[in-house]
Parts: sequence; structure tokens; C-alpha cells
Amino acid sequence: MTKYQVVGIGNAVVDVITQCSEEFLTQNDIEKGIMQLVEQDRSEALFGAMSGDRVQTPGGSVANTIAGIGSLGLPTAFIGRVRDDELGVFYAKSMADEGTEFVNAPASDEDLPTSRCMIFVTPDGERSLNTYLGISTNVGPKDVPAGVASDTKIMFLEGYLFDKDQGKQAFLEASRQTRAAGGKAGIAISDPFCVSRHRADFLRMIGEELDYVMGNEAEIRSLFETDDLEEALAKTAAMCPLVVCTRSGDGVTIIRGDERVDVPVTKVVPVDATGAGDQFAAGFLYGIATDRDLETCGRMGNACAAEVISHIGPRPAVSMMDIFKAEGLV
Repeated sequence: MTKYQVVGIGNAVVDVITQCSEEFLTQNDIEKGIMQLVEQDRSEALFGAMSGDRVQTPGGSVANTIAGIGSLGLPTAFIGRVRDDELGVFYAKSMADEGTEFVNAPASDEDLPTSRCMIFVTPDGERSLNTYLGISTNVGPKDVPAGVASDTKIMFLEGYLFDKDQGKQAFLEASRQTRAAGGKAGIAISDPFCVSRHRADFLRMIGEELDYVMGNEAEIRSLFETDDLEEALAKTAAMCPLVVCTRSGDGVTIIRGDERVDVPVTKVVPVDATGAGDQFAAGFLYGIATDRDLETCGRMGNACAAEVISHIGPRPAVSMMDIFKAEGLV
């Protein structure tokens, strides 16, 4: 029996969320609907421009997923780096308070501050992310404790960390330790721009080092530079034992060997789309960790995504276990 059911490795980012108008985006040169990386001075300017009713939460894509799984009652841990500044101490404490072990103590020996992401939500629910990565970009193999990576049933990796070689090495270290101990390792592709920067490395790792891969339609297509989703799915499934493709209002497609499941969703108008993919992954991996069939895993993921887009913030606001029970999933 492993100590952890799911361990994640990724960027430890404090999310700062505010609602704004379309005009605000234009006035502040914020490109709508995507994630942009910004430098420290730009991050400070955007933070200062945010309204006073902003919400501050511990974030980062895979960290959000791990927190969602932890809230469902499974033992979880997160591997990431924060500074011993105000935001870093807040982040580490918040993760622990929510039931996820934060295995790397806030660093006191680096100059870069804790990472933060300014999220601007327009009235249509679309979110525009401006991320200053700070210290989290320095995650490397030294940050992967052997006693954690080798003592989990599932390892979940965040594709954004591919932007530095030491991040790739951290992934290999984590994946190999987990798989050598009998666990499964997989990755969230993160975004198509990340794929375009590191396509060869993504494909090599998916094909040789991983047991599952998750992405949305654009991310899966970008792996093979094709507009044909079915072609991209087939090629990905030929490389990796389990492929999960979220398709927004069209549901999710899951392929494991010769088994394919397409799980529909009930379309809803989002209040805030932040965290939809992250919480889908939380529900889905909870299902995998507890040995549910693929359709149930997909339905759990869809339920978590639907809950998180119904309010501001990237993590569940109510008990997802209660929702699972109400929907007959547990």
C-alpha cells in the first residue's frame, strides 16, 4: 500500500483573480482567453491595476488538480518550489490546510520571488491569465524526494515545466521512480504553445516514459500538427496506454487500448472557466485511483469541471463527494 494515492509536480503559483470589463483588457494590453508569461515588472503593474475585490488562492494547474483530489479524501502530495516570502508561506500553509502535503519547504537561498498568476475574468466567463513564474521555474530533479515519488500510486506531471531542461529532468526522475515502484505516471499537456516549443520532447516522453496523457482538443492536435482530431487521437493512443481528451461542451474522449469511451456533458454557462481542466483531471484521476471504469472516471471529471466553472476560483467550493453521491457515482 502506497503512502500517497496521487502526487503532482508542477508550478506552485498563487492565483490572484478579479472580474473586469472587456475595456479593461484593452486598456491594459491583456490578450483575452489565453495564458501569457510576463516579467516581474509587468506582473507588479498588473497586480496594482486589479480591483480591490480580488481573490487570492494557491494555484498552479497540477496543484489545483492535486488539491481537488485531496478534497475527495485521498492522500496526496505536491512537489514544487516557493520562496520564503509572504506569498510562498501563504501557499505552503494553504496546501497543507487543504490536506495536501507540500513536500518542499519554502526556499530561503534564492532571489526569485514566489510565482503568481493574475487572472482577469470578463462577464462572459472567459479568463485571461498573466503569469509571472518566478522561483517555480527552478524545479529540478533535486526537488523530487525519492521517498515521495516511489511511494505513490499515480504521478501527475505539468507540461508547463518543460520550458526548462531541469524541469524535464525532474519529470524523468519522478516518472521513473514512480514506475519502478509499480505506480503509473502521466502528464497534462498544458497548452498548445507549450507543445510547439517542445514537441519532440513531449512525444518522446509520452511514448517512452508515461502511462497516460491528458489534453484538450487543441493540445492533442498540436502534438502531431494536424487539424484532424481523430488522427491525432489515434496516433497518441498508439504511443501511450491511456489518452484523455477534453472537448469542452462536446464532452470527453477516453481511449485505453481497444476501448474508447465518449462521455457527454450538460452544457452550462460558466461564471469563471478558471480551473475547468484542472478539476476535470482531479475527478478523472480520483476515479482511476479508486479503480472505477472509464465512463465513471469521465463522469467524475465532468462533474468536477462543472462545479468549478459555476463560481469564481479554480478549486471546488462545495463537497464534490456529496455531488458524486447525488449523481450515483460512488
